[in-house]
Amino acid sequence: MGIKPQTKKPFGEPAVRVLLARHDCPVPYHEVRTRFLGNIATPQLAASPMQIVKDLWGGELPVFDSMDEVNELLDILINGMWNELTRHQKRSQPFKLTRISLEPSAENLEQFGRVRQQELDGFVEGLFAGQAEMDLPERAHVALGQLGELRAMMAGISDLVASSPEPKDPTELATTFKGLRELNRIMETEINEAVLSCTRARRQMLAGIPTDRPTFH
Repeated sequence: MGIKPQTKKPFGEPAVRVLLARHDCPVPYHEVRTRFLGNIATPQLAASPMQIVKDLWGGELPVFDSMDEVNELLDILINGMWNELTRHQKRSQPFKLTRISLEPSAENLEQFGRVRQQELDGFVEGLFAGQAEMDLPERAHVALGQLGELRAMMAGISDLVASSPEPKDPTELATTFKGLRELNRIMETEINEAVLSCTRARRQMLAGIPTDRPTFH
């Protein structure tokens, strides 16, 4: 679902972060990435980049002072960020979650749980494109089941740190962070498998190739 860029401006994380902050976007950068990725892969053919951008501000674009500001927002978010993320529809270019320091500390543990929870929520939000339920290919269905379990774990991590703010045992923290590296790998694997599976299904639909009806999720 890529859109051919009309300009050749380079995409960069700092430009997106500045733009989102300037227009008081309530959705953090890391969640914007996964919302876009999910919407790029969604089998919902009526989904559009413009709608997912509007949804960042609750369904309507923010108020602008000029058309230049409108064009800048669309250029950075759609011609830039959206099109940059479309490359992850290829197995050779897998998506990576936002990097978080894995140095063992309670602060990093809380950030890991909170950010990963928001990223997983964003991916599902984009994939379902406003629908309460959707036909998904079997591999994507399995991936979302795994991601749902991981999302619950991430929420549990955040709640645990919030309820026990005192310093953690260094040995226990080190062990926990070893496990986080593996969870991070699993999350990225399942997100990429869902993207690839849905991308294949959407291309088949566009080509008019019949496919088996997958299970509702």
